[in-house]
Amino acid sequence: MTDNKQIFDITGMDCADCARKVSDGVRKLPNVELSEINFATSQLSVTGDVAENVIKARVRELGYEAISFTGEIKPASKSQKSSFIRFLWQRMETRLALVGMILILPGLILGELMGRDWWWVNILSLAAMLAAGWPVARSAFVNLRINQSIDINFLMSIAAIGAVVIGAYVEAGMVIVLFALGEALEGYTAEKARSSIKSLMEVVPPIATRLSTNGSDTKEEEVRVETLQVGDHILVRPGERIPMDGIVLEGQSAVNQASITGESALIDKQVGSEVFASSINGAAALVIEVTHRSEDNTISRVIKMVQEAQNKRAPSQRFIDKFARWYTPIVVVLAALVAVIPPLFYGQPFLNPDDGSLGWLYRGLTLLVISCPCALVISTPVSIISAISNAAGQGVLFKGGLFIEKLSQIKVIAFDKTGTLTEGRPVIVASRSNSHQEFKPVALDCDGCSESIALAHAVERRSQHPLAQAIAQAAKELGVADRYAAASQVTVLPGMGVSGDVGGRLVQIGSHRLIDDGITHSEEDCDQLKKEEENGNTQIHVAVDGDLVGSLLAVDAPRAGSREALTALKALGIKALVMLTGDQPIVAQHIAGQVGVTDFRANLLPEDKVKAVEDLRKEWGEIAMVGDGINDAPALALADVGIAVGGASSSAQAMETADVTLMQPDLRQLPFALRLSRRMMNTIRFNIVFAIGIKAVFMVLAAAGLSTMWMAVVADMGISILVTLNGMRLLKFQ
Repeated sequence: MTDNKQIFDITGMDCADCARKVSDGVRKLPNVELSEINFATSQLSVTGDVAENVIKARVRELGYEAISFTGEIKPASKSQKSSFIRFLWQRMETRLALVGMILILPGLILGELMGRDWWWVNILSLAAMLAAGWPVARSAFVNLRINQSIDINFLMSIAAIGAVVIGAYVEAGMVIVLFALGEALEGYTAEKARSSIKSLMEVVPPIATRLSTNGSDTKEEEVRVETLQVGDHILVRPGERIPMDGIVLEGQSAVNQASITGESALIDKQVGSEVFASSINGAAALVIEVTHRSEDNTISRVIKMVQEAQNKRAPSQRFIDKFARWYTPIVVVLAALVAVIPPLFYGQPFLNPDDGSLGWLYRGLTLLVISCPCALVISTPVSIISAISNAAGQGVLFKGGLFIEKLSQIKVIAFDKTGTLTEGRPVIVASRSNSHQEFKPVALDCDGCSESIALAHAVERRSQHPLAQAIAQAAKELGVADRYAAASQVTVLPGMGVSGDVGGRLVQIGSHRLIDDGITHSEEDCDQLKKEEENGNTQIHVAVDGDLVGSLLAVDAPRAGSREALTALKALGIKALVMLTGDQPIVAQHIAGQVGVTDFRANLLPEDKVKAVEDLRKEWGEIAMVGDGINDAPALALADVGIAVGGASSSAQAMETADVTLMQPDLRQLPFALRLSRRMMNTIRFNIVFAIGIKAVFMVLAAAGLSTMWMAVVADMGISILVTLNGMRLLKFQ
């Protein structure tokens, strides 16, 4: 198969049957190897050695327009924001439907409601049928010629012609006018659903203030964001949206980045902090260095991922598409049998008799009208696109309908520990001194404990080790970071710690091995410290001139919200929450108790995590794996749903590796994602049962002679619109 692939945006499609017609018609062109279309995104993908103008001509012949896709996702157009009447007036076929609606009014009022059978009323009804029906009949003929298939336009054309044959002129006009208006209304609601993803682009300002320096002068210039290059400096004033991804060069402010991460809290940004395009700046101006071009920034990647996700059909969507291909021909055959068998074998009237009852031809035509599969076909993709778009707006990215559907079926979730359930970095939480034997929180520390932290910081001041950074943070919080200058003669003590000269004193900091190797300490100190080690906590001991003066307690703190998230998952019926970690069992047990997992597996290498996922799947069934998207990649790939916990530094990598990405480093987004996936599946099931149920009722009514054709049209179009609106409710799910 050739790699010559072209993508087009298709305009004018009102229903999923239209999408299938375009795809099939393009597929029949010479040299086309593959033609796929997604009604949810209105995008046609064509693979093969075929000219662009040939594809556009075929689409135009089928009654639609094809626009070459440039790769740029633009904000919602005016047509996607317009009212229904304005939407109708933008296309010729819908204008004709409006003309038909005006022409059919005398027939509806005088003929149907008042029973007057005047010749000029019938003429107006025929004119309404011709005006609104010309695009319908043309589309039916073109599809029959090109695709050799029967579509809903063909069925409606036959029904209208049949109504004229039996003298039901007003009904012939009403069927076509109602069908055309119903298709337009269905297209309008579908267009609103499609615009949900494009509305994300509206949070990115089109203009940025670029700074340029000429000697000592700095010039401000307003430019289009597309013209900005990596390395440019831009000014973002208080209250403005940040137009580009970048790094803060000057200023300090609180930023609302809910459009990316879904978090509502303001995030403090200072020099060196990363900021995202579409975030809202707070009360202070920021100077930012651009790090990505506009098409490569985080919000653009999010939108592209969501759009690609909508092109990956879920199993339920594939099933409905296959079902619809069989459904329409079966109903056509059924309608023919209803029209023919009673008159042939039971002497029933073929045409409408004079007593006002309905003949079997009329009943068969009514059955044709109700046979449209649009409601069934559109019920699933609209629900999926709404759920995926909603999730993206709240900081949860699904890579396809397949994964949001699979998530709804998950009964067991495995979690990586470090960086997922915990912060992934040590934090000094307590300290002790010789005058205070027990560890106390650093916030309530005594002078002696503060002294231990100040001395340790002096020795570790120039180190980038995670424990050194934890000490530096604690020293800053206690206000002792500048109590001592950086130590001189700093020496690493292999396997034990580090030492240095602080104001003429030898300061040693390190592990328990350090104090066992010649550091003076009491048996009570030793027993107390060993007890803390048994609890799985990391200790940093501080000695001055050979005497132990204090100890610091460092833990990998549970991530904020981890326990709350796991409690919510249990309430949602998740049977097992399992922590997978490479730490020692005692450490794993300590963290497991803090976050509330139901089980844990310790001492695991990456390949052991893969084996653990396999074992859990055998025991529980489908499994989700939650990790950082890098070290846990093998386990994430093996799980039925791989979920990456993102954040400012890892979100770009996480988006590339997992099936689902939580853009905010907060597991509380996971219960929301699970609830949304279940709500989506419930919505899809309801839409399918509702559509089939109402159609079945009207089929019975049509066969019994209790339903008119225009009633069937109203019912069919009403079902399509109702299931579309019901699916769009997922956009508002919280």
